Amino acid sequence: MNNLFLYKIFENPQLYGSWAVLIVFSVCCHELSHALAAKWLGDSTAADAGHITLNPLKQMGWTALILLLLLGITWGQVPVNPRRLTRKGFRVTVSLAGVLANFLLAVIFAIFAAIAIRADSHLLANFFTLGTLLNIILALFNLLPVPPLDGFAALREIFPHLDRFNTTEFGKGTMLFLFFAVFYFGVNFIYNAGLAAAESLITFIMVLFA
Repeated sequence: MNNLFLYKIFENPQLYGSWAVLIVFSVCCHELSHALAAKWLGDSTAADAGHITLNPLKQMGWTALILLLLLGITWGQVPVNPRRLTRKGFRVTVSLAGVLANFLLAVIFAIFAAIAIRADSHLLANFFTLGTLLNIILALFNLLPVPPLDGFAALREIFPHLDRFNTTEFGKGTMLFLFFAVFYFGVNFIYNAGLAAAESLITFIMVLFA
């Protein structure tokens, strides 16, 4: 998310609160989806560790929550044991489950945003529009094919040689460089793409149910 947007968030307490609540909820849903997908497909590692929950302390942890509030960055993670999945191809499904959850949340938030706009409730419309935007951004960001994001995890299953590349010191350094390069140069593009997608989705729903 670009610096201007973060600046506006930190300057507006109401927007800041809405943003923090939506991010925490969306990340927890993302991680819960990974855990559920893994359990359904044969790996109960995350379920056994207590990740079938929306508790942010379990899905994110104190460090991720504090950095979210202070710096606007955060993460979540659930343990997955690929060897326990009943089929090898299921690893792609587990990797992309969180992304699919964010896209689904974006649609749900967009529906509520359209209803709020129709009802002329500016406060709710802004909240649900922000929820739509944030979930599209989270989905797009996690689709990037760089570790430790879900896009790379899925790509690694399709091209197994990438896994070997990521185990060498040179490979780890290259992947780390790629992550920060993509984050630095691609964040504005992802934000603008997410904003356009969110506006289009809400407009489409409003027209669909006009």
